Amino acid sequence: MRDLSDLTGDELLKVMSALGNPHRLRIIAALAEGRNYVSRLAREIGMSRPLLHMHLQRLEGAGLVTGSLELSESGKAMKYFEVAPFTLRITPEVVAEAARTLSDAEETKSGGVK
Repeated sequence: MRDLSDLTGDELLKVMSALGNPHRLRIIAALAEGRNYVSRLAREIGMSRPLLHMHLQRLEGAGLVTGSLELSESGKAMKYFEVAPFTLRITPEVVAEAARTLSDAEETKSGGVK
């Protein structure tokens, strides 16, 4: 199980941003019951597949879910997703440590160097 309490500031922001959306929380909740393929997951959640894909990409980019492409018995390609086991404990100390590692937003935009 991945402990998300020791992330860099940028990584923590990515995780918090991914979790800071009600649709993505519902996706995590649905996948906590077991892995599922996109079409079925979209039906269960009541969301279009393109919108679901967008949310799954954000969750996958944050390391909260993993996806794998598999072939069905009929030869159809199916994308399955599952929750990547994680723990996240937010304390003032965790936030302070993460804040020390944040990249400078202005520096990142301008491509400058500290």
